[in-house]
Amino acid sequence: MTLESWILAELSGRVSRAERPFIGLNGPVGAGKTTLARRLQEVCAEAGLRLAVVSIDDAYLPWQERQRAMAGNPFGVSRVPPGSHEPQRLLDSLQQWRAQPAEGPGELVLPRFDKTLRDGDGDRVADWYGEADALLLEGWLVGCRCLDALAWEAGLENGRGLESLSALERQWLPHWNQQLAAYQPLWDQLDLQLVLWPARWELPRRWRLQAEARQRKRGGGWMAPAALNALVRASVCSLPPWLYQQPVVQLADWVRVLDGQRRSLEEGSGAGILQRIEGAGEDQASSPSSSATG
Repeated sequence: MTLESWILAELSGRVSRAERPFIGLNGPVGAGKTTLARRLQEVCAEAGLRLAVVSIDDAYLPWQERQRAMAGNPFGVSRVPPGSHEPQRLLDSLQQWRAQPAEGPGELVLPRFDKTLRDGDGDRVADWYGEADALLLEGWLVGCRCLDALAWEAGLENGRGLESLSALERQWLPHWNQQLAAYQPLWDQLDLQLVLWPARWELPRRWRLQAEARQRKRGGGWMAPAALNALVRASVCSLPPWLYQQPVVQLADWVRVLDGQRRSLEEGSGAGILQRIEGAGEDQASSPSSSATG
């Protein structure tokens, strides 16, 4: 069974039981989350289901609030790390949608964000309004949870995946961990969790550079290499994958492991695939180096 057919069967069953399913799609920058989400929309539409899609990026704080929230961070970015979003806004939209009568699709209001505004800092734009039977939320930190004291201490003591962090980046890790607490009520509403996992953690930077090159050829907005490197590093180093992404994989309903060309190496339930991922941990843990992520 493919991911697409599995999702369709899951959503069809839940909608037939008068549920309004909420799906999380986790994956690093450039992994193809948007492409997969569009494909799932097409598959659902062919079956008569309306799947709405929103990115965690659409819930970024307004520009001025975001500047204050991100002030002084070690990556020099104005968005990406936990604390730059307003997850409560997505939670409110989700709850209002689910509170409507269950017969047929519900009216849904979703925030939207334009990354080309304010010289690339981005800002909010008009909300999206529409009807939906199901909702998919995609983003690089979707499902990542705040670590408790024991898990935090164990992760720091192990040091796996932290080798390339600068001293200042390490100092900020407790801050990013604390910020994740605000996202938990939204994650708690997820019915299904999907993950796109790179075979090597230097791949997200390569994928993002490829996307920027395509954008430049089309004449659209694009980012300077230094700014791009800062955003990629912020996504990999504010929540080191082996501390925060791996627990998402462990509990995920479906994981797709990607090679350098975003082709599926293998896929299946998170519990069933985690052992192979851990076997490759030595190479992956050291990959977010300064040379790989800028």
